[in-house]
Amino acid sequence: MDGSFRIGHIFGIPILIHYTFLLIIPLFAWIIASQIVVTAEMLASLFGIPVDTTLLSAGFIPWALGVIVAFGLFFGVLVHELAHSLVARSRGIGINNITLMIFGGIASMEQGSPDPDAELPMALVGPVASLVFGLVCCAIVYVIPHAVADPPVAGLLIFTVGYLGILNIILCFFNLIPAFPMDGGRVLRAWLAKRMPLHEATRIAANVGRGFAVLFGIVGLVTFSPFLILIALFIYIGAGMESTAVKYSHLLQDVTVGSMMSSPVTTVSQAMPVSKVVDMMYASKHLGFPVVERDVLIGIITLADLNRTSPIDRDAMQVRDIMSREVITLPPSAPVIDALRIMSSNDIGRIPVVLDGKILGIVTRTDILKVTELRQI
Repeated sequence: MDGSFRIGHIFGIPILIHYTFLLIIPLFAWIIASQIVVTAEMLASLFGIPVDTTLLSAGFIPWALGVIVAFGLFFGVLVHELAHSLVARSRGIGINNITLMIFGGIASMEQGSPDPDAELPMALVGPVASLVFGLVCCAIVYVIPHAVADPPVAGLLIFTVGYLGILNIILCFFNLIPAFPMDGGRVLRAWLAKRMPLHEATRIAANVGRGFAVLFGIVGLVTFSPFLILIALFIYIGAGMESTAVKYSHLLQDVTVGSMMSSPVTTVSQAMPVSKVVDMMYASKHLGFPVVERDVLIGIITLADLNRTSPIDRDAMQVRDIMSREVITLPPSAPVIDALRIMSSNDIGRIPVVLDGKILGIVTRTDILKVTELRQI
């Protein structure tokens, strides 16, 4: 995902952090620190044990605790996503990475059309992991007074562990709300998909998700809660994106790139001047051309490659100077939905169709959209 950087691996799964995660941590820390005494009193009432607040409100400790609890919350989110990922892996689904971001985490999986039999346990295990993690934290709260003799230090530990316990339990039940694409929405889709086609189940689950998003948005406006409004937007947009993706999968499920590729393909040589390529783009309205040498594909030159060069330097350049040499290709038998998935994940607009090293055609994002519109007739 763009804007993310890797921090390590767990069980062989790359863990990424999105820049929005770094933005939300200070906000969470400020919210937690500014309400630390009130929260401590609430925890004392919930757990039925005294919480010494002597150290909680001293100096910079509230802010330090705010940061610790914020990171602890996202550790709970990581546990949640790892549970999803490990169950998915046990079902034969590859895991690309887990990304921590502003609204929690996303596990990127190598999966085509969701299998209801696999999606149901995958969706449920995340909230269950959050619930178990939360209950373990709550159990530790009752151990702390007996294990730590100093009441102020015990108060710090009870606050931190107890707060994390409550937050993870809330995370569990919040995720079970049937608001697609949250876990509860995926459980709803898996249940519906056993009774109707997957695309219809997705459409219904997405509409339910949009309904919850509108409700959250109204409550957020009435209560002046910007965070609830952002969650509403996240759910609404996510429901629409998932519904569209599954609709495309359904419409294109039996279409191969060979049946819809553009052929013959206009190609260029690596010795062609870049200025001539620009003229060809203007004349043909095509924004990319495969680079072929002796009938073998050796690269591709696109508008993005041109934009990385200065207009002043182009007159002295040849295609070989700026072309992309690592070209993603597909055989003619590849499903079109795979081509669309590759284009989206790599942010490219076209894929050459190659067989035995020779280019047969090219498939573009525009071609796929046209076929999708035709299939809806």
